[in-house]
Amino acid sequence: MTRPDLSRLSPEEKDRLILALLDRVAALEAKLGQPPKTPGNSSVPPSRGQKGNRPPHEKRPRRHRKGPGLTRERASDPDRVIDCLAEGCAHCGTTVGPGGQTLRQAYDHIELPPLRPMTVRVRIFGRRCPGCRRRLRGVPPAAMPPGSPFGSTIVSMLAYLHHHHAVAYDRLSGLMAELFGLRISEGAIANALRRANRPLERAGAVIQARLRQASVIACDETGARLTTDALGTRMAWEWVLVSDTAVLHRIRTSRGRDVIDDVLGEHRPRCWVADRWTAQQDRADTHQVCLAHVLRDVQYAIDAGEPSFAPELRRLLCWAIAIGRRRPTLKDTTLSQYRAQADRRLDRLLAMPAITAAGDEVQRQTKRWRGQFFTFMTDRAVPPTNNGAERALRPSVIFRKVTNGFRSIWGADVHALTRSVIGTGRLNRCTAFQAISNALEGQPIFASCPTP
Repeated sequence: MTRPDLSRLSPEEKDRLILALLDRVAALEAKLGQPPKTPGNSSVPPSRGQKGNRPPHEKRPRRHRKGPGLTRERASDPDRVIDCLAEGCAHCGTTVGPGGQTLRQAYDHIELPPLRPMTVRVRIFGRRCPGCRRRLRGVPPAAMPPGSPFGSTIVSMLAYLHHHHAVAYDRLSGLMAELFGLRISEGAIANALRRANRPLERAGAVIQARLRQASVIACDETGARLTTDALGTRMAWEWVLVSDTAVLHRIRTSRGRDVIDDVLGEHRPRCWVADRWTAQQDRADTHQVCLAHVLRDVQYAIDAGEPSFAPELRRLLCWAIAIGRRRPTLKDTTLSQYRAQADRRLDRLLAMPAITAAGDEVQRQTKRWRGQFFTFMTDRAVPPTNNGAERALRPSVIFRKVTNGFRSIWGADVHALTRSVIGTGRLNRCTAFQAISNALEGQPIFASCPTP
């Protein structure tokens, strides 16, 4: 703020300046009285929360087991069995033979074999045809085309470690050399992941087609850092759409409705689960707002000193979520009665006056979004929160913090497709590595995969 020359101001201008400064002081003093924003009462991420020191606590005495306890289950088909027979008595020295000895103990000893890459030399021969004198060449195996020397198993491992465990290129190059004895440069890793874009796009198209058949879709978005020569460094957005069998990620520079329109086309699901972002509205026949976001806002009002409305609203929402957990054991008529009871209780709460400014804001938001609070109570397929979509985005948030974002458009696309394959595979009982391998080899990722 520029300091004015008071000698040049008239008495009326000085009075207006004093009143404006008093209003600003009052606003700043009111802000000082507000509670701090924390992960428990706002959308502040847990990484920015301050954890207080806790005094040490006394260790409880260890309880003695009543039974023999549990140990690791032994392998059903060991690769090798070693029989250790007694040769002599350690007390008197009597020599004993194998006859009459019974099994007294058996355990597994596990080791990893030496991890070394398997190199296959492909030699293509040829000659001139004795009939027409034209040149002939042998055909290489379809799984080993000329070009890159790295096969699909290596590319799957690179994509798994980079996009699932956020191992950067330099560390990934050293890891492959130290653990597997495979020397591969950072540029070769980037080229291998870029070539994986084509089979991943085919898998992404299958996931998108499955998503366009879903009746309940949860959606969320988070920031993604994108740096390119054409765009510079700018904020992009990673979108995720989750159904009961499919997960689809998209990284775009837009946070508007056009991203969802591009993914779903003309499909309109029965219910849409999301937060209160404008682009998420009017997407389905019914909507379910994320009650976890609402509970954080309610907690902030409680921290700000709201005595009655906010605590009662929190009690109502927690009760409704508890009813949602009991849906498998309740009849449809019972759920309808609980839904009507929740609406009546909310009507009584909204008739209560709010005391603080934070309470007024929560009450205003409740009046606006109350129609999306209790959809899950009568629709068994709808969750009360958007936790599924948020969990799908959490690995990408960790990836962004570790790698500081993407340096190319294709890198962002490959990451989004890889996360889509991993998330969809998890819903279909596939591990992350199995899902990536199936996608790169052109195998279906919706078939059930046995967990190793």
